[in-house]
Amino acid sequence: MSVVEQYARAHIVTDEEDPGAVPVVLRYDPEADPRSVRVGLPGPHEWTFSRALLERGLRAPAESGDVRVWPCGRVQAVVEFHTDDGVEVVQFESKTLVRFLRRTYTVEPVRG
Repeated sequence: MSVVEQYARAHIVTDEEDPGAVPVVLRYDPEADPRSVRVGLPGPHEWTFSRALLERGLRAPAESGDVRVWPCGRVQAVVEFHTDDGVEVVQFESKTLVRFLRRTYTVEPVRG
């Protein structure tokens, strides 16, 4: 089984203290769910959403359920997560997300 896991840095725009870039884990597990990706932020914050949504959101604003993705300028992308507790807005370098998506298309689930 091939799991794609990529460590990245992102800015949590909604963090009032602005800690600067924070570590983020991007994960794709085709055995568990070939249509979804996971984004793990510091603390117990992890979201799972459609890989297609992430891909669409890099080109134009896109949303599905509690997640919105849109390009921000030429080199940034924003992922917005809505929960009962509020909204978390995370800004990534677009090339980081593009590199991650490319890697997800190169893995094949193991056939049993």
